[in-house]
Amino acid sequence: MPKPENILVSLEPRHAESILDGRKRVELRRRTMHVNPGATMWMYAKLPIGSVVGKARIKETQSGTPNALWRKFGAVSGVSKTEFFSYFDGVSHGVALVLADAERLNKGIALGDLHGQDKRFHPPQFFTRMHADHPILHATTA
Repeated sequence: MPKPENILVSLEPRHAESILDGRKRVELRRRTMHVNPGATMWMYAKLPIGSVVGKARIKETQSGTPNALWRKFGAVSGVSKTEFFSYFDGVSHGVALVLADAERLNKGIALGDLHGQDKRFHPPQFFTRMHADHPILHATTA
């Protein structure tokens, strides 16, 4: 049986909130992400929040041109059409992580707490894979 896959993504706080509220059901990325369906996507809400605030299951990944992605996911992207195309400006293909089962943590895991467990921890610029003893996974099961 394969090990569960966990990734950490950094998000603007408003996007993390929209995912957790169910208004945003895809996470958009300008670059390909090799993530398997069923993986857990942990959400780090950037400063001023500075905490891991929740998680969601990646149901599937879809790639395509910005136009194709807008047609398919615009209504659940959590952004306006102008913001969507501004984000994808300059790229010919993008990725949509289709999300399900978004869940807010009862208590966010603050950046300071993560540094207390692992001095080398830094929020990812793009995304990072989390190994079984990653401080975030440890903090959520402690």
